[in-house]
Amino acid sequence: MTKKDFYEILGISKNASDEEIKKAFRQLAHKYHPDKNPDDKNAEERFKEINAAYEVLKDPEKRAQYDRFGYAETGAGFGPGPGFGFDFQDLFGDVFGDFFGATRRRTRGQRGADLRYDLEVTFEEAAFGVEKKIKVPKTAKCQKCHGSGAKPGTSPETCSTCHGRGQVSYQQGFFSISRPCSRCRGEGTVIKELCGECNGAGRVNSVQSLTIKVPAGVEADTRLRLSGEGESGVHGGLPGDLYIVINVQPHPIFQRQDDNIICEVPISFPQATLGCEIDVPTIEGNVKLKIPAGTQSGKVLRLKNKGIASLHTGQRGDHNVIIKVETPTKLTAKQKELLEEFAKISGEETNPIKKNFLEKMKGLFE
Repeated sequence: MTKKDFYEILGISKNASDEEIKKAFRQLAHKYHPDKNPDDKNAEERFKEINAAYEVLKDPEKRAQYDRFGYAETGAGFGPGPGFGFDFQDLFGDVFGDFFGATRRRTRGQRGADLRYDLEVTFEEAAFGVEKKIKVPKTAKCQKCHGSGAKPGTSPETCSTCHGRGQVSYQQGFFSISRPCSRCRGEGTVIKELCGECNGAGRVNSVQSLTIKVPAGVEADTRLRLSGEGESGVHGGLPGDLYIVINVQPHPIFQRQDDNIICEVPISFPQATLGCEIDVPTIEGNVKLKIPAGTQSGKVLRLKNKGIASLHTGQRGDHNVIIKVETPTKLTAKQKELLEEFAKISGEETNPIKKNFLEKMKGLFE
């Protein structure tokens, strides 16, 4: 990882807002994602840079620390040596801890950050479940030094300045003041020979391939948690988790409502009037549906248990067909003549909805 400016990597100014940072990251991550650039090492390295820059700049505390101290002090997991990621809370905790007569060592193990991955599936894949192979860029424990940051064959040595406490104390009047050791930066140990693979960080940037099992019945924005698949921990800390957020592609015909499927099907005026049998699409293929004579536009006909299986109970919803009676827009002379004749001989008995409406309207003006 080259020591490029994080703002330069994302193509934003140092005064960029949180929304501008997020927008720039999404555009670049989409462009250079390993899934979209298979076997392209340059794109993979570019994606790692983008991800690393975003991990720092999206966090107000890390960003402020980066703006003040620069690349080596961000704690992003790829600095030039141990001790980056200085925690000012540790300083104040040590000072006031000693003020009240208590001392403590800095907690070494730090849990890795959680990660989010947006996974897009089709309507049918969400309904029936699917397995997806993905690639997740993240930091992982350096296998060469096993996370110690020290050159293989060596190990971190106890700091001779603080004698492993991570703090140095001095007297100021009646008070004993403790501060993080400047030599080991509060770690208590010093690495004299850095690991050549991770440059002393104990972690390296990697891209991990995973197979995700999407259960049947998932809805949009469902979050799947993969424990321990997030960023690697620091100093023996536990890894974070990976959250898979499901995005379901819209279907050209179907809409989902809870575990039911809604589908609008157009039929002709003669079909609606005389009744018929039509083919209706479902997620399992076409099925026959009987249209009763005199069916009105907007009528809902139910296909029981043809919907989506519940994610929790496994019970399937229904497939609801909304009938849309289509009015012809272009008529031949013969068709027009027949319809005019039909209109002449039609009485109110053939139009019960219209008859009911006229009676209600008449009552308004009496």
